[in-house]
Amino acid sequence: MSLPTPTPTSRAVVTGASSGIGVALAEELARLGHSLLLVARREDRLRELADRLGARHGIEAEIRAVDLSERGERSKLCDELACRDIAVLCNNAGFATYGDLASASPAREHQQVELNSVAVHDLTLAVLPAMVERGAGAILITGSTAGNQPGPGNATYAATKAFANTLAESLHSELAGTGVTCTLLAPGPVRTEYTEVAEVPNLDKLVPGPLWVSAEQAAREAISGLAAGRRRVVPGAFAKVQTVGGQYAPRALIGPILRTVYRKAK
Repeated sequence: MSLPTPTPTSRAVVTGASSGIGVALAEELARLGHSLLLVARREDRLRELADRLGARHGIEAEIRAVDLSERGERSKLCDELACRDIAVLCNNAGFATYGDLASASPAREHQQVELNSVAVHDLTLAVLPAMVERGAGAILITGSTAGNQPGPGNATYAATKAFANTLAESLHSELAGTGVTCTLLAPGPVRTEYTEVAEVPNLDKLVPGPLWVSAEQAAREAISGLAAGRRRVVPGAFAKVQTVGGQYAPRALIGPILRTVYRKAK
């Protein structure tokens, strides 16, 4: 397997491209010669990234300032993607909330489900038929090791990432022989703005610095795995241990441990 060959009209789409893993994925794809369609809410950051990658790699980089948690905005983007030559789709946008679900903001939790799950599904459906018809294409879905296990204090995020994980791995098998591939990126702790926004101080305290993975490492492994047609990419030793633990450790044991990890500071 390999990524589709870049053409003047084809685009690699990266969502959540204004920070963290999204920026690093865009960098990797541009380095390989793919022109980009960068999607996120923050237009200023998208513009800066597009200008930088265009100058550095000689590729075209379009931007779409879209809030993918909003169905109306998302629908317009899906309509556009369905009519474009999309060679690669990186479904990377997402966020988490922490704390007990009973005291959570329903609007914020709903927004999280829309972005982490429904948007991933909608964007995949928008590009997949044309990819299969062409017999070429690659889809990366950013899930999480959190989707392999219960997440007390992190319930909505864990549930949405379980959806993303399962969708990606199901599609990987479903697409066998079509020329299209789907790969799951399932990272553990990644050092980005994400953990600061999510306000999970215990994660910093309980996970030693050397066990964190950089966004650049996660992106490199993700694009390499996508090009190889791998089912799942789990960057870093700690994430691999999390994956095994999430699959085989008794739920009665890991539930209390994870509640401590995800507890917000008082």
